[in-house]
Amino acid sequence: MALPLLSHRSSIRAPLLVPGMLALSACVSTPGPQVAGDGRCSDASLGWAVGQTADEATLRRLSGESGAGLVNPIGPGTVVKHDARTDRLRVYIDADNRITAARCE
Repeated sequence: MALPLLSHRSSIRAPLLVPGMLALSACVSTPGPQVAGDGRCSDASLGWAVGQTADEATLRRLSGESGAGLVNPIGPGTVVKHDARTDRLRVYIDADNRITAARCE
């Protein structure tokens, strides 16, 4: 008796799925950022950043000084949800790549 056509097709696809799954698993094995302390964000001393260039060094400094577990750069025209998180620092950047605000939100 012949096998149904559907099961024959799925047996052909199975070998193709394995390499794809292995490639994707490699992507998620990278560890996330290391957070010192409890990850709570504090923007009290981040006023110095307004007007600075939003380069990697400045964003890393903001991350370290704020204690945030997540730094979220927000470009011009970017739509954001207004959900509150105690571990997130949002860095607002204008069209000239200058920081306009850094707030814990």
